[in-house]
Amino acid sequence: MEYRAAGDGYFAKRKLRRYAGVWSLWALGVGAVISGDFFGWNFGLGVAGFGGMAVATAIVAVMYLGICYSIAEMSPALPHTGGAYSFGRTAMGPWGGFVTGLSENIEYVLTPAVIVVGIGGYTGAVVDNLFGVDIPAPVWWLIFYAVFVGLNIVGVEAAFKFSVVITFLALAVLVVFWVGAIPHFSWETAFDIEPQPGNSRFLPFGWIGAAQALPFAIWFYLAIEQLPLAAEEARNPRRDMPKALLWGILTLIAASVLTLVLSSGIAPGAAAVGASDEPMFLGFVTIFGGGVGASALALAAVAGLVASFHTIIYAYGRNIFSLSRSGYFPTWLSVTLPRRNTPHVALIAGAVIGYGAALLIEFSDEWFGVDAPVGAVLLNMAVFGAVIAYLMQMIAFVQLRRRFPHVERPYVSPLGNAGAVVAGLIALATLCFLFLNPEYRVGVYGCAVWFAAGLLYFAFKSRTRLVYSPEEEFAVRHARPAKD
Repeated sequence: MEYRAAGDGYFAKRKLRRYAGVWSLWALGVGAVISGDFFGWNFGLGVAGFGGMAVATAIVAVMYLGICYSIAEMSPALPHTGGAYSFGRTAMGPWGGFVTGLSENIEYVLTPAVIVVGIGGYTGAVVDNLFGVDIPAPVWWLIFYAVFVGLNIVGVEAAFKFSVVITFLALAVLVVFWVGAIPHFSWETAFDIEPQPGNSRFLPFGWIGAAQALPFAIWFYLAIEQLPLAAEEARNPRRDMPKALLWGILTLIAASVLTLVLSSGIAPGAAAVGASDEPMFLGFVTIFGGGVGASALALAAVAGLVASFHTIIYAYGRNIFSLSRSGYFPTWLSVTLPRRNTPHVALIAGAVIGYGAALLIEFSDEWFGVDAPVGAVLLNMAVFGAVIAYLMQMIAFVQLRRRFPHVERPYVSPLGNAGAVVAGLIALATLCFLFLNPEYRVGVYGCAVWFAAGLLYFAFKSRTRLVYSPEEEFAVRHARPAKD
């Protein structure tokens, strides 16, 4: 590895602004994930049935508890925008840091692409239902990307204020759905998927179905771990980051249980919900009828998708910014907008890649002769990056405790190494299970190509152009291993 002098004004052109308190951070974490209750998780019903999806959700909840407690310890100790990359860099060196950061890059660039597909499905269905106007899905995607990349460029204050408002609105819509669904609930409806020969109603596709549902169960929680990316924009990350992470994961576990049970147990039933691009809309039609009221509530449900779309755009912007500022990605990607201090180049670049990926899969049948469900394929692609990042962060947690016990830790995980090891093993198992379903495998292979290209870029170019960013400075000059 080789470091180069940053030059006069390098960091002056790459400034961030502190703003976020504990509630802003909580909203950033919960808002990033809340779309999982509106869209994406339901595809797990189609491969596992209600029982299989319930088992998968319980396993994934255990994984995320281990992840969140571990990150709650690491983030205040290493309060840098790099987040996961910073943890991996300090614990495992530049290669470990880059692999971790690149994995998160795949996750955060593709996750908004998944969500915008859901936004297009909901918005298109409502507009068609109310006005009889059918607007192509890619047009909706482009509109929402333009609006919310723009909002993130405007400034961190506007971005965080919007996150708080839209997250509370999304939770309010979920509460309306949960309360309205209770009188219509039936266990018979939840178990309406016919089991394959030799299997039960609870596990209609057997234990292999539950394994295939793990990536979809992850959608209930994916991106809560993005909070450390806000460390340099938080007023007091050492105090507020652990609170926001732990309050956030408890909020999401409660929401996932209610959504899974109540969405599956009302008409039109688990089988129909598992195949829908707008599962919450189906529930609102059951609760309120198919008129204007249900359409209006379904449009309100877009708030949940928008909350995650907006906040994960924030996340990929900071991920690209931090890796670029350190020299792992081209450094021009980390320039921030004067006075507003937002990484506008990184935000636009991530949007172009995410939108392009969505288009490739949407037209894969026409262009490549491969018929693939765009939302589910993109979801599995995002999970591919996520579970590698989770595994690397859990390794980093154990390594940081072993190699750097002297680093100040304002918060210490009560789950310790055991929590990190269990979470890492579940992430590794999920990575393997991603290859079980051939319908989604093409997207995972695409991610593997992306991953390989990133590693080659680092090996042959950027590893000799690193910069002493805050993450690198800490890892190289301050985190001195304890003597044996």
